[in-house]
Amino acid sequence: MDFNMKKLASDAGVFFSRAVQFTEEKLGQAEKTELDAHFENLLARADITKNWTEKILHQTEVLLQPNPSARVEEFLYEKLDRKVPSRVTNGELLAQYMVEAANDFGPGTPYGKTLLKVGETQKRLGGAERDFMHSASINFLNPLRNFLEGDWRTITKERKILENRRLDLDACKARLKKAKAAEAKASAEHERRLAQTEFDRQAEVTRLLLEGISSTHVNHLRCLHEFVEAQTTYYAQGYQCMLDLQKQLGRFPGTFVGNAESSPPPATTSPTTVAATIPAMPTLVGAATPATAGEGALNLNDVKPPASGTRKARVLYDYEAADSSELALLADEMITVYSLPGMDPDWLIGERGNQKGKVPVTYLELLS
Repeated sequence: MDFNMKKLASDAGVFFSRAVQFTEEKLGQAEKTELDAHFENLLARADITKNWTEKILHQTEVLLQPNPSARVEEFLYEKLDRKVPSRVTNGELLAQYMVEAANDFGPGTPYGKTLLKVGETQKRLGGAERDFMHSASINFLNPLRNFLEGDWRTITKERKILENRRLDLDACKARLKKAKAAEAKASAEHERRLAQTEFDRQAEVTRLLLEGISSTHVNHLRCLHEFVEAQTTYYAQGYQCMLDLQKQLGRFPGTFVGNAESSPPPATTSPTTVAATIPAMPTLVGAATPATAGEGALNLNDVKPPASGTRKARVLYDYEAADSSELALLADEMITVYSLPGMDPDWLIGERGNQKGKVPVTYLELLS
């Protein structure tokens, strides 16, 4: 008990001495030991690294999980050292609703069939999003958190110790200046030397930790590359999913119309009425009549554009021809289009130079 009281009294004396030195420095009544310029640069660099790491970490968490309640829940699970429960992504939930709606509307109807196709794509997108979030969390977020919760806490602790050692050193210097008697001066000089040794030792420890920030930057750079790779893969998968869906929807007549200027015809409208907006060429000798014409019966070698009445069209999206009767398209190119009697109203004949073939109306913007 005696020992503890003495230690407590000693600690209280040290704390009081530091408080007095700190106050006098703020009031300009005491000198302060300054760190060298290189050390100050290391401190500033460390602070900048910590501040930007926190901001990047937080915003990446917002990007991966926009729901703040879900982020708080995940944070609590991590602090309790418990596994975060699997959560359905928004894309997967939308896919589930679309599939259920398709079953209610009838999977054989055009709307139901399209809902199923879109729902399957949304499920694939949701799976890709889940993989991206998992990869980004492990390869990018975790290293940033480890720095803030590990290395930075150690640096902060050692910096506080260094500041205390500096206050002790400056307090000893102040006492040495005030000492008058030779014995008092000798005692104060001895204390100053001990304080200087402790300060130098702690400054070296802190310096080594601060210089380690360079290694932290190298590690974070590698993690950033991995994050970009994961994000690139995610968006490439999403782009491919949507291209596949777009091609599939092109196979469903009347499911949607890509032209903002036109609207889908009512179910009772005849093909001839729909085709009235596109100049039709006269029936060729030997060509199929409207009653018997079909997509498979179209002979492109016999198809000739009319002398007048063709229209120009701008291609909205890339389109890959499914067979030799179709014309492959590239977004933003201009082609000539016209209709044939008896053709499906969702398709036109397109020409580009010496090439011709069927093209889906939904991929075109018809120009005057």
